[in-house]
Amino acid sequence: MSNTKTLYAAYAAKIETVLAQLVADGVLPQGANFANVAVEPPRDPSHGDLATNAAMVLAKPAQTNPRALAEQIVAKLAAEPTITNSEIAGPGFINLRLDPAVWLDELKAIPALGNDYGRSVMGEGTRVNVEYVSANPTGPMHMGHCRGAVVGDALANLLEFAGHDVAREYYINDAGGQVDMLARSAHLRYREALGENIGEIPQGLYPGDYLKPVGEYLAKELGDKHKDEPEAEWLPYFRAEAVEKMMDVIKSDLALLGIHHDVFASEAALHAAGKPDEAEMWLREHDLVYDGVLEAPKGKAPPEDWEPVELPLFRSTRFGDDQDRPIKKSNGAWTYFGADLAYHMQKAENADALIDIWGADHAGTVKRIKAAVAALSEGQGKPIPFDVKLVQMVQLMRGGEPVKMSKRSGNFITIADMVEEVGKDVVRFTMLTRKPEAQMEFDFAKVIEASKDNPVFYVQYAHARICSTLRKAAELGLSPSTNALNELGEEEMALIKRAAQFPREIEAAAKAREAHRIAFYLYDLAAELHAFWNLGNDSPQKRFIVEQDKGLSEARLFLADSIGQVLRNGLRVLGVEAVESM
Repeated sequence: MSNTKTLYAAYAAKIETVLAQLVADGVLPQGANFANVAVEPPRDPSHGDLATNAAMVLAKPAQTNPRALAEQIVAKLAAEPTITNSEIAGPGFINLRLDPAVWLDELKAIPALGNDYGRSVMGEGTRVNVEYVSANPTGPMHMGHCRGAVVGDALANLLEFAGHDVAREYYINDAGGQVDMLARSAHLRYREALGENIGEIPQGLYPGDYLKPVGEYLAKELGDKHKDEPEAEWLPYFRAEAVEKMMDVIKSDLALLGIHHDVFASEAALHAAGKPDEAEMWLREHDLVYDGVLEAPKGKAPPEDWEPVELPLFRSTRFGDDQDRPIKKSNGAWTYFGADLAYHMQKAENADALIDIWGADHAGTVKRIKAAVAALSEGQGKPIPFDVKLVQMVQLMRGGEPVKMSKRSGNFITIADMVEEVGKDVVRFTMLTRKPEAQMEFDFAKVIEASKDNPVFYVQYAHARICSTLRKAAELGLSPSTNALNELGEEEMALIKRAAQFPREIEAAAKAREAHRIAFYLYDLAAELHAFWNLGNDSPQKRFIVEQDKGLSEARLFLADSIGQVLRNGLRVLGVEAVESM
């Protein structure tokens, strides 16, 4: 069961019908483009229930002024019985008021659809690959990974709820020099587990205690077999074992946040399967790679040992990059870009669209990888929409002061540390309370504060309040009912209209690839619920349960129950539990 058309989309269809009539009347030209016609809530609710820019968008092709066109649209809308009033505002916007029955019908749809209220078929099963986290497998997950992990996972949930077929992917960077460093660090801990005094961890190796269990496991499995062997003998084995054990730790850490990937793609496996070679061959066949010489570094004199070298270059300038990029180094090894290009080709084999969630420190790579995917689109003859979401780092605070690092982990705060202290839901919701590209502070004291200034508490408290009210009502023999919905007043109608925006918010957030919009919406919905609740502190007649008025009480309980359902559905998209008591 799914909500296939939002209330706003339904009225957009009615307006489009009116516009088609105006085309038939000769007021609008044949083939007029309605793509930019919007139907949305007005910024000021006092202006009406819906607003449309139709006259503003179409006045020029109609060779008339917007207000004159608006008058003709309004005249046609008069035939729609559910629109009680149409007003022209400013230069030509049209504000509409709907029959209250429209909103009450939408309210009834919420519990009828239950967990599917807001679910959309907008995605039409489009396969979207969302790659996120993809941290080097050299240690536990830490705060540098946390925000991107949550942003990516919530986005995957959102796209799935909006009707996409989503693959959650993690790219294991297990082919670089940092993995050799990991293997050497694991070998050191292996020797330590065998009883050797290893002293201070040498510079360049990973010092964290998290590698001790890896060394102990290897010592138990292998005995002293590899203790005194030359590095060339033990390095490949220790590399594979250390990566596997670190990935186990990473998966366990991510599970603490409720994050589970569908696909784990290995860079080492990519190379072993010859994917970069296949990519180069394909790109050459499509004239997207050529052998050329890179220009000398710009803006300064080149190093004394710099000399022009012929390299295979990808034609990224054809797609907006500022220079063509080498896919191989002078020694024949693949550049990171070359391997990344092959990896994106591999992802595109099983997806209609790609989304990467990257740290903001990778901003300089965005243009060239977008150029690569654009090339794939051109060569394969089908568009592959590709989006890169950059996520800023998070500054950890405690009561306004920077947090000290964790000794047991090396030099960072782990995700496990955070979840243990404040809980999964607090971490996840907080990471979505700002746009990913905005700087963020995570203050351990503030995120558990019981106040309006703490969005996590404020939204969960709204749901808990509703659950508490429904429990109390049950004790009094009251239950949610639609029998007296017509008795609900303006304040309740405002709350219904806010709840009815949820399906539209889901579709808008999915189109924009911005899961944080749902967190913002839930905060606004919770604020209106709390505001209505507070009216009852001054006026007993405004309470959800009104003594001696069973009909009104059960109508308000139906409203409360429906708001609770919307909160649950929104929180589920964010991967956050809707608590029933606090």
